[in-house]
Amino acid sequence: MTTRYFGEPIPRNEDRRLLTGQALFVDDVELPGLLHAALLRSQVAHARIKSIDVSAALARKGVVAVYTAEDLGAYWQPGPLLVPPPPIAGIVFNQRMQVPLAKDKVRHVGEPIAIVVAESRYIAEDALADIDVQLETLPPVVDLERALEKDGSLVHEDVRSNVSAHVRQCKGDYAKAAAKADHIIRRRFHYDHGMSSPMETRGVVAQWDARASQLTIWDTTQAPVFVRNGLAAMLGLGERQVRVIAPFVGGGFGPKIMIFYPEEVLLPWIAIKLNRPVKWIEDRLEHFVATTHERGQIHDAEIALSRDGKILGIKDVFLHDAGAYDPYGLTVPINSQCTLLGPYVVPNYDSTFTAVFTNKPIVTPYRGAGRQHGVFVIERLLDFAARELGIDRAEIRRRNLIPADAFPYNNEIIYQDFAPLEYDSGNYEPVLDKALAAIDYARFVTEEQKKLRAQGRHVGVAVACYVEGTGIGPYEGARVQVQANGKVSLATGIGTQGQGHFTSFAQIVADQLGVDVRDVDVVTGDTDQFYWGAGTFASRGAVVAGNAVNEASKVVREKILKQASEHFECAVEDLELGSGQVSIVGVPGKSVRLGELAMRANPMRGAVKPGTEPGLESTQYFGPPKGATANGVHAMLLEIDPDTLMVQILKYVVVHDCGTVINPLILAGQIHGGVAQGIGNAYYEELMFNEEGQLMNASLADYLLPTSLEVPRMELGHTVTPSPLNPMGVKGAGEAGAIPVGPLFAQAIEDALGLGERKIELCEIPLSPNRLWRVLSRADG
Repeated sequence: MTTRYFGEPIPRNEDRRLLTGQALFVDDVELPGLLHAALLRSQVAHARIKSIDVSAALARKGVVAVYTAEDLGAYWQPGPLLVPPPPIAGIVFNQRMQVPLAKDKVRHVGEPIAIVVAESRYIAEDALADIDVQLETLPPVVDLERALEKDGSLVHEDVRSNVSAHVRQCKGDYAKAAAKADHIIRRRFHYDHGMSSPMETRGVVAQWDARASQLTIWDTTQAPVFVRNGLAAMLGLGERQVRVIAPFVGGGFGPKIMIFYPEEVLLPWIAIKLNRPVKWIEDRLEHFVATTHERGQIHDAEIALSRDGKILGIKDVFLHDAGAYDPYGLTVPINSQCTLLGPYVVPNYDSTFTAVFTNKPIVTPYRGAGRQHGVFVIERLLDFAARELGIDRAEIRRRNLIPADAFPYNNEIIYQDFAPLEYDSGNYEPVLDKALAAIDYARFVTEEQKKLRAQGRHVGVAVACYVEGTGIGPYEGARVQVQANGKVSLATGIGTQGQGHFTSFAQIVADQLGVDVRDVDVVTGDTDQFYWGAGTFASRGAVVAGNAVNEASKVVREKILKQASEHFECAVEDLELGSGQVSIVGVPGKSVRLGELAMRANPMRGAVKPGTEPGLESTQYFGPPKGATANGVHAMLLEIDPDTLMVQILKYVVVHDCGTVINPLILAGQIHGGVAQGIGNAYYEELMFNEEGQLMNASLADYLLPTSLEVPRMELGHTVTPSPLNPMGVKGAGEAGAIPVGPLFAQAIEDALGLGERKIELCEIPLSPNRLWRVLSRADG
């Protein structure tokens, strides 16, 4: 090969289309006769529906149809369970799925009750006010602990409690370890609700071609293949009759993997019923209550230690807020349970969680997907242990890191991929060393901080470690084909929401086939272009789909060389592939273009050998036996104003190991974006519900997101321990930036304000200035 792209910082192929407005998003889809939909959503958190009268709405000029649950007939059915519970002994799981339109009861503010279809969105929105809904309000279930009290209100009466799930996982014997411990530290931790805030909200356009019996759906989904399969089954159509296109999607971060949102179910059915295309685009207010949330947990945790700071065991009992339904199974709390172990040797672990139904929006994975909670607990416990034992914060972490010769390291408990949690590879201490050196940790704590404090400045340092489970199965596939024009087409089933798939996948193909990276045409997320796939989530695109691309490219490479060897009547070993052609080594001028070979591979006349496959094409699939484990360390210097409690990040360092790197630029982008969201989660973003289950800050004026002014420049470092679980040795990196930011903020603020000396500890997230003021006020009496 004469071209090399793998591992190089190649600028993104897709950016020209994105920056010049040529990229198609769902709201760009305009079709003749297009109708528009708006949904009437519950204004209360918990109520029985007594009656719904839509007659006035139907009478409004421009309204084409209004539907309630009763109108859906047999099509009305609960959504699917996306992830069944893992095979854990003694597990309790009460499956209650979301519905297209509320029928007898509403269970959270924002749950849809009716849908209006009109000639314009304006008319549809106006008609919502014409619908008369009579409700009998019920006591809402909002507080996690009160939800479990007997004789309280029930979100689902047939469950007979508000328990969504109950899971205990253990390794070793924590009770014995605690009995032998020199120190036991117990704390309660709160991690509050949050949400993703993508640039593009959700949206669906559905079109029914009655003559062709063909349904086309444009959807801001992270899982187009599953949307196609599910809708085809629900609508009684063959899968070939349904095409789902996830075009450019302006950010997913997890909630867009959810299947099925009511709008995804309703619009295709309406398009068929009316035989007209229909569009719905979520507005920003709807996004607060109609798209899934994450984060709400309460942990009661304890850590048992020897006097030299070695972890003997950890016990954690926590509550997880599932929201009104639990369609995504136990992925989020299982991730919290497993990720709490971090990069440390924890010989004894006893973890129990109870997932709780509440009258809040549904909780599903959002960037980090529960990992933040576990990392917050273990990192805070180590901070408190270091303080009590008089050990440096970085040193206590170093003493407990899993040694390099211990991999693969089996944590024994079951992970979200249903397999025992085993770290495939890693070398954690060099990552910590690199981060400490980059932040100049030793000099800061011994010299610099004292100088700054003498000047009256409140500056603190923090360091936090994490592991990131990535690249889970089951599989992805890819089809690679050399075109007659010499360019290469690549199709894969997973969608893309800005991760740079159009470039990183092209780099893999370009190196294998010796073409320019700009000559690889990538299609993602179109079920007519590639039939199978799971979706883009859990930092798995590069690992699973990337390896499928690599395998398909290798087969096509072999076909190219075989064709060329027959063309030149020479050995394959004498051929060289590069610059879009095959050449004979050492024979200038003897070459053939890939496009010509593609034509030869599909002859119009003559005979071919039996068993010959036409074209230079291959479709391959890759499924890892289990997920690969990335890891890293974040470090930060932070200054805080003791009067306003506003912070300024002076320096931010990320050292990361995600195995073999395909494109450093794209990796940096993933880290930057993750840290930005982590800063939001740690310091700005909090969904505030009142006792009635009303979201009190459902606007971007009140739910504060960090802007470019709050996100610092970052210093990124990298180490490489290739994963043995896939041929390319890659691990995922999509969530690494967001995972440890919460404990990093808490530790840095404590350090900057000298809270340790005042016996004040920060055990909750987010730490907005208002919340931090309340915490400090409570502590100071």
